[in-house]
Amino acid sequence: MKIGAIIQARMGSTRLSGKVMKDLEGKTVLEHVIERVRQSKMIHEIIIATTTHDRDDVIETEALRCGVKVFRGSEDDVLSRYYYAAKENGLAVVVRITSDCPLIDPKVLDEVIQCYCNNDYDIVSNAGSDLSKRTYPRGLDTEVFSFKVLENAFINAKETYQREHVTPFIYENSIGVYYYKNDIDYSKHRWTLDTDEDFKLISEIYKHLYNGEHDFYLSDIVKLFETKQGLFDINAHIEQKKLKN
Repeated sequence: MKIGAIIQARMGSTRLSGKVMKDLEGKTVLEHVIERVRQSKMIHEIIIATTTHDRDDVIETEALRCGVKVFRGSEDDVLSRYYYAAKENGLAVVVRITSDCPLIDPKVLDEVIQCYCNNDYDIVSNAGSDLSKRTYPRGLDTEVFSFKVLENAFINAKETYQREHVTPFIYENSIGVYYYKNDIDYSKHRWTLDTDEDFKLISEIYKHLYNGEHDFYLSDIVKLFETKQGLFDINAHIEQKKLKN
């Protein structure tokens, strides 16, 4: 059973254009994401899914330099981009990750994937559409589903928001949705990269914990917040973009 991580990435972000190519401690955000996902023991292959737009040539170049595969597809129909990327690479199980998560935790990744593999769910997620079930910081988001479930969504999803955001159709039309939860609720934390404030926070975390090696994870970052009380306030006021439906 081939398990692949598909990481969506593009230069045309509406709130922070070019964010995945921003310099973070001497490497691009995208390279950090790839390095952290590569630490997963469950993922067999990493594919960067970008668009066919010329401005995303730089993402393809960077991904290939980092030694991972690239698939290029529709900019707006991200669901189709995922479907064709998974199909082209023969994936049985898809792990959905976004490229604006340079603090993605490979240990959490493997826990969510293992939960999926040990059960018979349509999708296992530590994020998802029901915010009341979120316990992990935003930025550690992981969704795991089969190629069959992805294909069903690709064929049947009709609404624009269902195709722009990949998984809404799955949540809305599956009875086998499982929310993977942490023992402690850290959902108040925002560790994703979508604004200048987010980048300031992530840069501070990297300045304190990154020394050329990705050897810091969820518990280490939480401990840093406990000792550096001002970190949380840097982007606490930022609201997550809502799905358009």
